[in-house]
Amino acid sequence: MSVACSPHAPGASRPRWEVADVFRQYGGAYRHTHRLPRSHLEVMHAIEVCRTAYLGGHVERCDACGFERHAYNSCRNRHCPKCQALAKAAWLEARKADLLDVDYFHVVFTLPHAVNPVGLRNKKTVFGLLFRAAADTLQTFGADPRNGLGGKLGFTAVLHTWNQQLRDHFHLHCLVPAGALAPDRLRWIHARQGFLFPVKALSKVFRGKFIASLNQAFTDGRLQFHRTITPLGTPVGFGQLISRLWKKPWVVYAKRPLAGPNTVLDYLGRYIHRVAIANHRITRIHDGSVSFTYRDRTDGNQKKTLTLPAPEFIRRFLLHVLPKGYVRIRHFGFLASRAKGKELPRCRELLGMPPQTPPPAARPTRQALLELLGLDFTTCPYCRRGTLHRMADLPSLDRRRTQRPSGGLHRPDT
Repeated sequence: MSVACSPHAPGASRPRWEVADVFRQYGGAYRHTHRLPRSHLEVMHAIEVCRTAYLGGHVERCDACGFERHAYNSCRNRHCPKCQALAKAAWLEARKADLLDVDYFHVVFTLPHAVNPVGLRNKKTVFGLLFRAAADTLQTFGADPRNGLGGKLGFTAVLHTWNQQLRDHFHLHCLVPAGALAPDRLRWIHARQGFLFPVKALSKVFRGKFIASLNQAFTDGRLQFHRTITPLGTPVGFGQLISRLWKKPWVVYAKRPLAGPNTVLDYLGRYIHRVAIANHRITRIHDGSVSFTYRDRTDGNQKKTLTLPAPEFIRRFLLHVLPKGYVRIRHFGFLASRAKGKELPRCRELLGMPPQTPPPAARPTRQALLELLGLDFTTCPYCRRGTLHRMADLPSLDRRRTQRPSGGLHRPDT
């Protein structure tokens, strides 16, 4: 028996609505009425064609019932909601060896919204200042013995630029082990039970470091002020912005400690490789509008639905496109690339942990999907008995696209 492939074939788990549907229906009009940078155009196009015939793929056939389907290639764009599952799982697997057998703290550094207009037009510079101010703040507190440590921290920071309603909200999620490596590297200094650093003091130091670096960036001419923020580019306008930032309380939030590496890994998975909105949150696309769910932090974290005109939804989504090649996951202290090779094994040794195991060898995508996510796309979704085999290639319609190597990231369109 031969069965034609369909997006709704047996075993399908695709959400009813996707960001790609918004772009396909309303993206053309939006591009026509808005001047967009090349990076935004590339992200929109990549999401529109992801896992479609445009990118090519191959034909699979079941060896038991003859069912056939087309498996289309992924766009692999880091802003695409459909392309993050395997990347996240692979990243987390690689991080297993970095985790120590101690509690971990989740510390969040947030910039006031007054910075947002400058940040949106100077993403690479302002986000870099955010990373450095947060890292310097943590390292300063970690090195000070008056805070109970007096050693070198090691931590991972992940940049997020959105809130639940897709508005611009710049913050870092930092995962910090509850302790530090002593300066002489002869002992591990444990943090006090359930406590890392005082958050009010962290907030003040973080504010001072970021404002000082932002001021320096302005003095050095590293900030651009175009269109609606032109007045901020004058000494008077920028000085008023700095004054507002000094007067406003800043927020550094430390969540309760996480116990043990396995808990940390599961928790970290919620923040790594996340995009501005997941497809499953979109509930309806109709009559020029897009509805999606969100958690209202100001109302007991209740789940609510927000409906936006499609152009506004697209505008908010594109706010979170990062500069090409920008690194949004960074490691500091004894986890930084220059120190990790020597200092992380020393931390493990001091904590009585076994030596690190070498990273797993590269595997074909299907094997990786099975091992990391428990997803087996070789089982026939129609009869559930047979195995799908690759029968023929489907050429890409994009002439600029190079042929993917065997085992490249792709998923059946089911």
